[in-house]
Amino acid sequence: MDELEIKSLFDLSKSLAGEYLSGFTYPWEALPGIGAMVVALGETLSEKEYEKRGENIWVARDATVAPTACINGPVIIGKGAEVRHCAYIRGNVLVGAGAVVGNSTELKNAILFDEVQVPHYNYVGDSILGYKSHMGAGSITSNVKSDKSLVFIHAEDADIETGLRKMGAILGDQVEIGCGAVLNPGTVIGRQSTVYPLSSVRGTVGPGSIYKKAGDIAGKAVPLI
Repeated sequence: MDELEIKSLFDLSKSLAGEYLSGFTYPWEALPGIGAMVVALGETLSEKEYEKRGENIWVARDATVAPTACINGPVIIGKGAEVRHCAYIRGNVLVGAGAVVGNSTELKNAILFDEVQVPHYNYVGDSILGYKSHMGAGSITSNVKSDKSLVFIHAEDADIETGLRKMGAILGDQVEIGCGAVLNPGTVIGRQSTVYPLSSVRGTVGPGSIYKKAGDIAGKAVPLI
C-alpha cells in the first residue's frame, strides 16, 4: 500500500499542486477537487508572470500556445509549457512548467507535473502524471469502466475502493508509456517504470518495473533515484 501513496509516487516540489496534493494520502483522493484547486491557485498567481485569458484561464507569459488549441477553464498553463496545434483542454487542468501538450491531445480533470510530455494524440482524463513522465504517441488513459460502475484499484494484496465512477491513471515520476498503450481505469504505475508499446495495463505496477504484458513484469537493472 505504501507504494500507492502520494509521498511514494511524486516529488511534490515539481508541481504548483504540491501543497494541494500533500493534503491527501492517495492520489485518487485528490481528483474530485482539481477544478476548485486550479481556481484558488490561479487567483494567487503573479500578473507579471501569468496572463488571465478568459474565465479561470491562466497562461504563463513565457508559455507557447498554438492559435488552434482549444482551452476551457479552469486551467493553469505553467511557465515554459507548450500547447501545440489542435490540443483540446476541457477544463479542471493544471499543466506544469515545461510540459508539452501535443497535437490533438485532449486533457480533462488532470494534473500534469512539471516537464510532463503528452505530445501526440493522447487522451488524459481524471489522471495525475508525475514529474517528467512521458506518454508515447496514441497512448491513452481510459477513465470510465464499460459498465459505468465504480473504479477499484487492483493492488497486489487487495482491491481498494475509490468511490469514483471516473478515474484514469496515476503515473509516478519519470514513467515512460509506450506508443499505443491503454491505461485502464484505476491504473497506478510507480516511479521510473516503463510500459511497452501496445500494452493494456490494469491494476498496479511497482516502481522501477518494465511492464510487457499482464503477468510479464520485470525489474529494471538501474537503481531508483
